[in-house]
Amino acid sequence: MSKIIIAGHPTLKKVAEPVTVFNKKLKYIIQDMKKTMYESNGVGLAAPQIDLSIRVFVADDGETGFEAYINPVWEPIGEETDVDTEGCLSIPGYVGLVERYSAVRVKYQDVRGKKKQKEATGLLARCIQHETDHLNGILFIEKATALRKLEEHEPEQT
Repeated sequence: MSKIIIAGHPTLKKVAEPVTVFNKKLKYIIQDMKKTMYESNGVGLAAPQIDLSIRVFVADDGETGFEAYINPVWEPIGEETDVDTEGCLSIPGYVGLVERYSAVRVKYQDVRGKKKQKEATGLLARCIQHETDHLNGILFIEKATALRKLEEHEPEQT
């Protein structure tokens, strides 16, 4: 399991590099990210959060199952947006309201380099947008309104 870096670390502000080599090392990185995300009770985790500046994130919204997204590019489906609470494993103890597109289409590659595409709504659509922001050096606190510190008994929304 990798250590998740915290806001203020320079890797979180970099635009991550595209993945061009699909090998055992990449498979290992994705397995490690999967374990780190689950151990941290996250919904998604981007490679920059474990100090790797590559265009990879993993996600599991609890409905569609685990997926690794390599070199993802998304576009909105329609103009509808939702405002909802978000948190981030790299900004522990804080949540805020973030406006995101309600539905997105994401094009990405799998661990073997195969091109894939899917449409997502709800939590998965939000997660895809949040994690892709990480790959572009953007943290949710830069988009959030009503940012606040969590109370001790309150669960984090990640």
